[in-house]
Amino acid sequence: MNLAEGLMNKDKRAAARLITMIESNDSEAISILSMLYKHTGRAHVIGITGPPGAGKSTLTDKLAKEIRKNGKTVGIIAVDPTSPFTGGSILGDRVRMTDLYTDSGVFIRSMGTRGHLGGLSKATLGAVKVLDIYGFDYIFIETVGVGQSEVDIVKAADTVLMVMVPGLGDDIQAIKAGIMEIGDLFAINKSDREGADRTKVEIEMMLDFNHSDWRPPVLQVVATENKGVDQLLEMLHKHRSYLENSGMLIKKRRKNSETEIIDLIQNSLMKRVIGDGNQLEIHKMAEAVALRQLDPYTASDKLIKKMINL
Repeated sequence: MNLAEGLMNKDKRAAARLITMIESNDSEAISILSMLYKHTGRAHVIGITGPPGAGKSTLTDKLAKEIRKNGKTVGIIAVDPTSPFTGGSILGDRVRMTDLYTDSGVFIRSMGTRGHLGGLSKATLGAVKVLDIYGFDYIFIETVGVGQSEVDIVKAADTVLMVMVPGLGDDIQAIKAGIMEIGDLFAINKSDREGADRTKVEIEMMLDFNHSDWRPPVLQVVATENKGVDQLLEMLHKHRSYLENSGMLIKKRRKNSETEIIDLIQNSLMKRVIGDGNQLEIHKMAEAVALRQLDPYTASDKLIKKMINL
């Protein structure tokens, strides 16, 4: 059985192998995704983001278990910071989800960012497609949790769940300009701590400036005790229904597809322009710019025209 057949037949080993190939920029994996792309778009893709230490992994674990009670399947992509020594992910979110890892209806994959900004790995979108083709009902993407650079999750998810914790205080204002605007739902985790009610009020006040038809709900949960998780899942379902009934789902996916196409074009052009065979030419141009014999704008134009034959 080849990888394409394996994926269509729900072989987890085929899914894992394809994701590994995507991370390595393997052309065969891209060909398989192109061939099977028509089978994507069925899963509810949920991004889970928020500050470090908010309990994103624990909440993802509890949500997945609640979904499994209803007989639905879950794919989880946990994006971790990359080790500078091994190149692998250093947090290893699967350690926090040991019960799920043995569940036949759950697939968990940890992926390192490998220096990619935005809270996601470059291969995340490809991994989402693999799990969608496989047939998972829900796909969770848990981001690194690095702060304002988390906004890339909007490009990958239908619904973005922002996980906050009590006691952030001025930190809420500090991150507002970056990630507060991208949340479709807010979960204040560890709400058994002092300050949870105040945090809820602060977030609600910020959402008063939201003028869209969907006002993000703010729920208080305690993931470690499974409190409020069922209500949170219900709101995730309501957001999906809102997207479908309002026509926003196709609009959002169309915009994300446009962004992905542009990103792929940029990556392809960058490889052609700054490939190994062009390094000498770039070094010569850089030296001329450093000596003020040439300006960087003219240099870049010359390189582009020469190397991609425009």
